[in-house]
Amino acid sequence: MAKLIVSGAAGRMGRLIIALAAADKNHQIVGALEAPGAPALGRDAGETAGIGRLGVAITDAYAALAAPDTVTLDFTTATASIAHLEIAAANGAAIVIGSTGFTPELETKARAIAPRTRTVIAPNMSVGVNVLMRLVAEAAKILPDFDAEVIEIHHRTKLDAPSGTALALGRLIAEARGVDFARNAIHGREGITGVRERDKIAVLAMRAGDAVGDHTVIFGGQGERLELTHRAQSRDSLARGALRAAAWLEHQPPGLYSMRDVLGL
Repeated sequence: MAKLIVSGAAGRMGRLIIALAAADKNHQIVGALEAPGAPALGRDAGETAGIGRLGVAITDAYAALAAPDTVTLDFTTATASIAHLEIAAANGAAIVIGSTGFTPELETKARAIAPRTRTVIAPNMSVGVNVLMRLVAEAAKILPDFDAEVIEIHHRTKLDAPSGTALALGRLIAEARGVDFARNAIHGREGITGVRERDKIAVLAMRAGDAVGDHTVIFGGQGERLELTHRAQSRDSLARGALRAAAWLEHQPPGLYSMRDVLGL
């Protein structure tokens, strides 16, 4: 039975993970975290998730909970996730990070710390999205002369844009084609833009309503177009993927892993 600590326990993803984990005999919730000063501190994690009392109080003292036999599920912010990763590494605790919005500097810091313990970092824990990533990487190699465009839509309250998943898809295309993503990425068009340059990869974001998250990758050729789309119908797919990652990570040696490792893709 995996011993879980849920970070961001009062948030949408945190509450969902708690509810799903509590209903699964393979998981045991042993800790729940929120930021210092959060209104939910001191409350029961189960009651906050709407499933009844679990006997686990929400706290901001992560260092007191993190232990080698625990797995932390972290869906907070990039800055908070880095702080939690440092504590997990110091305490030998496993950690699954699904936060997005990492700057290049924070990404570099995370990659330096993560191998000191058991770590999964993934911009999207959905099984379907990670299959999409595999297909996109293959298509980018097979269709080197096709223009590549990535389009995503999320709910109006999402703080970062483009999504971490959309950026990951763009990087996979760039890697498959041997080009530098940072130098070739396009994040918007306006006015007289001229003819589309060959190696450019557009990653475009839309925000509207309560959209959970759709990602479409378009490969445009002459006389034909291939579109690969994943639509998240609820956040359950993300939460279930995170729980699957936690169960897998529990038995791995120290290292930095992705969802592709978890799924064997």
